[in-house]
Amino acid sequence: MMDFTSISDRGLVLLGCGKMGGAMLKGWLAKGLAPMSVSVVDPNPAPWLADTGVSVNGALPSDPAVIVVAVKPQMMAEAMPGQTGYGGGRTLFVSIAAGTRIATFEKMLGEGTPIVRAMPNTPAAIGRGITAIVGNAVASEAQVSLAEQLLAAVGQTVRLESEDQMDAVTAVSGSGPAYVFHLIETLAAAGEAEGLPAELALELARTTVAGAGALAMEAEEDPGQLRVNVTSPNGTTAAALEVLMDETRGFPALLKEAVHRAAERGRELGRQ
Repeated sequence: MMDFTSISDRGLVLLGCGKMGGAMLKGWLAKGLAPMSVSVVDPNPAPWLADTGVSVNGALPSDPAVIVVAVKPQMMAEAMPGQTGYGGGRTLFVSIAAGTRIATFEKMLGEGTPIVRAMPNTPAAIGRGITAIVGNAVASEAQVSLAEQLLAAVGQTVRLESEDQMDAVTAVSGSGPAYVFHLIETLAAAGEAEGLPAELALELARTTVAGAGALAMEAEEDPGQLRVNVTSPNGTTAAALEVLMDETRGFPALLKEAVHRAAERGRELGRQ
């Protein structure tokens, strides 16, 4: 059970309850957060919210402990004006809005507002995500720890040394699930090209990637050693890795360029 004392006393406001906001809410409730402590603000609330006991689009607490901003960046201008009155006080703002820098919130809410910026990823929807967080200068250790607890409801959390690392995090773990999904797609297509039925090729690819990921998490060896363990000299895996590990056209070059482009795009969005 998590320590939700401050939230129980003062309340939590969740702005946006889509896939990520909904996953977090379900995690909080499962870990013991009292439904009456939560106020959800969403223009199109999902039907399942009616069965949770949380307040939906009702009156908000006067001094909430936390406001979690889980709206899309393009909806920020519509969602945030109603919350500016909470700025500069005791309320902690936790944002999972991609590409929206802490400075943007400080302009809207005041520099005296405690803010934690977070970058989760889509496996959070099944409680297997990883979220990187960083607080501004005003956020206390207790507030950053509270944000960490809230985000731990959907997976692991890591703290960053500075916000400058967030674009690289976005490129690796935020966008990373899409890279893995594309690997599954292309691995299945390659299997089909070698004569496997499409459904069988997809099942083999999907289960192999999932199993390898689980092994990488649980094994004592690092991924490099796990790769060596699977690779017999002059065998089938070695033949494939000659292609995949090629420094000019294999994974090393492709992923380095892909992650760099994603990080650069994140920096561009942060300047807009």
